[in-house]
Amino acid sequence: MLVRRAPDLKWRDVTPEPLYLRRREFLTAVPFALGAARAVLSGDEALAQGSGEKLEAAKSQYSTTETPTPFKDVTTYNNFYEFGTDKGDPARNANTLRPRPWTVTIDGAVTKGGKFAIDDLLKPYKLEERIYRHRCVEGWSIVVPWIGFPLGDLVKAVEPTEKAKFIEFTTLMDQRQMPGERSPVLDWPYSEGLRLDEAKNPLTILCVGLYGQVLPNQNGAPFRLVVPWKYGFKSIKSIVRIRFVEHQPATAWNKSAPNEYGFYSNVNPNVDHPRWSQAKERRLGEFTKRPTLMFNGYGDQVASMYTGMDLKKYY
Repeated sequence: MLVRRAPDLKWRDVTPEPLYLRRREFLTAVPFALGAARAVLSGDEALAQGSGEKLEAAKSQYSTTETPTPFKDVTTYNNFYEFGTDKGDPARNANTLRPRPWTVTIDGAVTKGGKFAIDDLLKPYKLEERIYRHRCVEGWSIVVPWIGFPLGDLVKAVEPTEKAKFIEFTTLMDQRQMPGERSPVLDWPYSEGLRLDEAKNPLTILCVGLYGQVLPNQNGAPFRLVVPWKYGFKSIKSIVRIRFVEHQPATAWNKSAPNEYGFYSNVNPNVDHPRWSQAKERRLGEFTKRPTLMFNGYGDQVASMYTGMDLKKYY
């Protein structure tokens, strides 16, 4: 076999730019063809899988009847750049996160804001298990039995003022606990936002667990957002601040690539990502693609919030 030295390489020998730009599509397809990639975890890394502590939760009327994606796949194939950009990095690296003690600041245009220990903040709310479809902007999807409570219940409790039109969420900023934040891949800390009516929609939940147990680190412990009709990056993890604001907040991915990641980011098969189609998706663990559903299949519950909006302009 002829192996050329680097100086002998010609431009024609280099991977063409269009193929290079599509590398993420190829890489995300590989685990599905093989059955989802499974990480082999060391003792310390296994801590990131969660304590296994059980959570009691009532069944919810909002659950899909679809079969949940296996627990191991959901906890070893993640986007959580605070622990690395590879899908297996969060499960390998999130053992550094310490979800207790944890405080959450609620401020901005609210009457009853403050800084709360998470267990005190969660105490008034009844937990539900909600089996939701979850769609990633990269084209893969999962079905997860989340455990949480409606964000709208918390919104009501803190009494927003008339100026509150949006909510901004912020992830923990701590490079010792989240080593991926040392990388300039995003403008840290990670931030996301919702319009107030989106936050109060009954489908929007604050999540503290999955599969009947406490939320594992790599899935956003101890406290994350889940918005099932939007692409996955909107469901911000490891929240430390919830701020009620008058104007649309800047968000991490929108700041990084505004032509690719809009503020609304509703699942929409008719609006392609600049580098790939969103018309189909691949369920984790499956090979065959399936059609992407408008609003991820939750149109009956959420479409009315966007009546009259150009969903291609406000992607």
